[in-house]
Amino acid sequence: MTKTSKQLRVFSGVQPTGNLTLGNYIGALSQWVTHQADNETIFCVVDLHTLTIPDSISPQERRQKIREVVGLYLACGIDPKKSVIFVQSHMKQHTELAWLLTCVTPLGWMERMTQFKSKSHKQESIGSGLLMYPVLQAADILLYETDLVPVGEDQKQHIEIACDIAQRFNHLFGETFRLPKAVIPKSGARIMGFDDPTAKMSKSIAQVKSGHAVGLLDDEKAIKKTIMSAVTDSKQEFSLEDASPGVLNLLTIYEVLTKTAREDAVNRFNGKGYGHLKKDVFEAVMEVVAPIQQRYLQYSAEPGFIEDVVKEGAESITPLADKVMRSALQATGMG
Repeated sequence: MTKTSKQLRVFSGVQPTGNLTLGNYIGALSQWVTHQADNETIFCVVDLHTLTIPDSISPQERRQKIREVVGLYLACGIDPKKSVIFVQSHMKQHTELAWLLTCVTPLGWMERMTQFKSKSHKQESIGSGLLMYPVLQAADILLYETDLVPVGEDQKQHIEIACDIAQRFNHLFGETFRLPKAVIPKSGARIMGFDDPTAKMSKSIAQVKSGHAVGLLDDEKAIKKTIMSAVTDSKQEFSLEDASPGVLNLLTIYEVLTKTAREDAVNRFNGKGYGHLKKDVFEAVMEVVAPIQQRYLQYSAEPGFIEDVVKEGAESITPLADKVMRSALQATGMG
């Protein structure tokens, strides 16, 4: 792939596990759509990362979820004529580069990663893939000479470690990799759970707890129940002063989805009961989710369409991946 001198290359991806949520849409997918207007954009379904916890998903479900995520990329507005969409495991260069990077990455760096600490405590047996997950993520990013990586706040550390790994490789073998920068949205970067507004909305939590998140493919009845049951506080009326995390979460969702300024949103709900806020949030969510679901059904029902999109995406991105992989191998004296 080639880009103009004024364009930046943007790369990001989502794991095909669980159900994509409203948080994924606000914090990631809607941001991707914005980036594709002016930049060269590459979006991946990072299926290899699902193996870090091998028994978390069956092979059959993994295949289905990969297709589902691609369909939702398209339904949310990622245009295959403007952006490259592909599946990580279709590109062998990701694992090849990950091995080179693994060999230059100090073990201590991986043991300090926040997500490894949190996930490893929940597992009786820990695979080495969970520990080295950030190295594969670094390979995903560095393989495409990425300039910008749109991420939520919780992923910022992973972009920083990718830069650290790239710099160490460059120091050992000469300038090879471009250093990417994380792009965190100013609003909506961290959408919280409806049931627990102190915890980020999570696909994995949503799998085991109803009322935690709105899934992009949830039906209207389920979405309404989740939002109307959202945790707020003991007050009777909305007030921004001393507003609880749950109230602020609902307000943020409303602002982002309706593109309303904070001051205007506060004026709209000030002095009114929380039922009014929740009702307007529900309507704003349905305004966004209903068209996404309609487009998803259209794309997923068209025989071969999704498969062709990822096949063409992988083919278009292969020359760039080959070039970067060849440079990395030559830098080490191989290839």
